[in-house]
Amino acid sequence: MNEVQTLAPSSSGPLAGFRIIEFAGLGPGPFCAMLLADMGAEVIRIQNKGKPQGLLLNTPFDVLARGRRSLAIDLKAPGAKEVLLDLVGKADALIEGFRPGVMERLGLGPDACLARNPRLVYGRMTGWGQTGPLAQSAGHDINYLALTGVLNAIGPASSPTVPLNVVADMGGGGLLLAFGIVCALLEAKRSGQGQTVDTAMTEGASLLAAMVHGFKAGGVMNNKRCDNVIDGGAYYYTTYECADGKFISVGAIEPQFHARLLETLGLDPATFGSQFDQSRWSEGKERLAEVFKTATRDEWVQRFDGVDACVSPVLDWEEALAHPHNVARGSFIEVDGVPQPAPAPRFSRTPAMVSRPTAQVGQDTHGILKDWGVDTEVIASLSKSSAI
Repeated sequence: MNEVQTLAPSSSGPLAGFRIIEFAGLGPGPFCAMLLADMGAEVIRIQNKGKPQGLLLNTPFDVLARGRRSLAIDLKAPGAKEVLLDLVGKADALIEGFRPGVMERLGLGPDACLARNPRLVYGRMTGWGQTGPLAQSAGHDINYLALTGVLNAIGPASSPTVPLNVVADMGGGGLLLAFGIVCALLEAKRSGQGQTVDTAMTEGASLLAAMVHGFKAGGVMNNKRCDNVIDGGAYYYTTYECADGKFISVGAIEPQFHARLLETLGLDPATFGSQFDQSRWSEGKERLAEVFKTATRDEWVQRFDGVDACVSPVLDWEEALAHPHNVARGSFIEVDGVPQPAPAPRFSRTPAMVSRPTAQVGQDTHGILKDWGVDTEVIASLSKSSAI
């Protein structure tokens, strides 16, 4: 695993030269900001001065906060809002993830910010979107997934399973907002005009399931959990417990991979019939479960080594860090001694990088204000009033 040292702000990534303001929140907003910072953008975190922080936030374990400097300010203090608007005037984009109306009440909504900087891309992150009957409702990843149909499709037949918070929060939220911001930045380069990017995690989660919607409409997927090819219903696309209690994953959808799977397991394909005969999937699962129970997970890994059958070990967190493929690719790095995913994707000419570890709240306040051209007398006034 590669160790990353504390570096100066990156100038090598594909987004080098862009300045972005992040109003720090939780989960998908910081994830979006992390992605942009990894790509070389200068992202500054605006955090509340003196506000108690949650567990692990603003420590080296707060991986989503890597790569950015922190400016802590009391937005209710005299002159604070005006200074923030000055920073907005010099930014290319802004990220906020509060409920609709919060930024407007602070005097930092899209209208005020775009009036100060007409080229600004104003990125907004919510679960339900800026409009609609649920816009002001509380929610989390599980609730957003529930409303999209995605949650109903994940898990065993008995009940839906919670897929961590990676689908709606991170993929449908943070990743989609980062994509939207970059799209709007490209458009602003042409038009000279900024705009608001309204990112709803419900809509992002639905987009991630676009292929499944097509399958459902085309009649090749139904509403039952664990009753379809890609939801664990098929014996050749699921997981199996091994002799040591660890698991192996099987994804042998294509006929050639299916044939190699059965061959390596020592099973006669003729006794299985057509792999797409759903009436025999349950029988196939029972037979494969019996076979996989006869050896440990790592013994099966050895047997399938070099065999194109789409069979892989189900690794835990520590095992994933040490897997030879991940090590060879440098897929994980250490920042301040904390293992974490490396920036991705890879670029041949403008490599992405982690420019610095997670900053403590307000660690860089004075440096950011100075670097962004705020007058020294204004900085002194903010200090005197305890705004910073």
